[in-house]
Amino acid sequence: MDQLAVLKAAFLVIPLVLLAYAVLPWRWRWRLPSGIALGVAAAFALAGLFPGGIDYLVSFSIMASIYAILSLGLNSQWGYNGHLNFGVAGFFAVGAFTCALFITAPPSGLMAQYAQQAFGLQAPFLVGLIAAALVSGVVGFLVALPVLRLRTDFLAIATLGIGEIIRLIFQNERWLANGPQPLSGIPQPLSCLFEQPACSWLPQWAAQVFAPLQPRNYMYLYLLITVLVLAIVYLVLETAVRSPWGRALRAVRDEESSAAMNGKYVTSLRVQSFVLGAMVMGVGGALYAPYMVTIDYSHFEPLFGTFIVWVMLMLGGSGNNKGAILGAFVIWGVWSGTAFITDALQSSLSSFAPEIASRTAFLRWMFVGLLLAVIVLYRPVGILKEEKRVSKFID
Repeated sequence: MDQLAVLKAAFLVIPLVLLAYAVLPWRWRWRLPSGIALGVAAAFALAGLFPGGIDYLVSFSIMASIYAILSLGLNSQWGYNGHLNFGVAGFFAVGAFTCALFITAPPSGLMAQYAQQAFGLQAPFLVGLIAAALVSGVVGFLVALPVLRLRTDFLAIATLGIGEIIRLIFQNERWLANGPQPLSGIPQPLSCLFEQPACSWLPQWAAQVFAPLQPRNYMYLYLLITVLVLAIVYLVLETAVRSPWGRALRAVRDEESSAAMNGKYVTSLRVQSFVLGAMVMGVGGALYAPYMVTIDYSHFEPLFGTFIVWVMLMLGGSGNNKGAILGAFVIWGVWSGTAFITDALQSSLSSFAPEIASRTAFLRWMFVGLLLAVIVLYRPVGILKEEKRVSKFID
């Protein structure tokens, strides 16, 4: 096996280990080495049967991990405090554009005539990630103060409207993030590892290790970055929900009056959970922007930024962080898999029914909608139902 294959295998195994150690309980972790070995062997076998299969799986896993973070953010709001937030796409957009503005350079020269943005700090990616979380949290706080006085369907309508307002602001205010035109040239973290010569700050021995990597292999490293952030977000949320604060959130969700009678500050807890979820969604947006390199307002429509995230959480299991991650991977697999079906239908129908062939793309949403109906009818608690006892001090 050559050096490039070893590096690819390392970029595949390390994310698997990180996510498995974060999510799996202690009693199952002794099975990890054999399970990961089987997974990597299956991946390379798939690559042998289908050239480019590994690259497709890596790209799939990156997007599924980003949506898993969005699903965890929604679970912090709906699963643990009952906020019917239909404005996920708005916080997703805030995180993506904030990170992009922080890590890009302001347009200069001839480009300044065609591209506009409020600022460009050329900050490191980690700074952009933190800024995206903080700005999304501030926006979530400003939204929560007036909106959380509403309940159920009224709250859903209000948050849906706010999400669309945020998207339309990015669409129409060109001075902010280039308006209707794409905001392009978003730098990718540690991309210098895949250039020749490699990063100037790398020791000579490390530069020789990464020398075989080509720019087209960058997605392997970005998978590691994405899964690392996903594991950290999961551990933080899991620790929070198993703390007295997390149990107070669930008490407010289930019996708000009883929680208030027991001295819980209901309004404060509701705002805190909403802001926490908004910050997590902002982190998902911050990971999405460098991966896409170019973003605009059309990336954050309600269907892609809100509806599909709700389906992920409902399938995986509301109130269960593991379920939120599982649902994201399953639904993104359904969404990606239906692309092959619609492409096959389009090619077969294009010769004798071109009008029908041009509309086959909408079948993907039909499949997701049917799956949602099946979930609601036959498995409303999701694949992994909510744990009733979450305290670490109760057997």
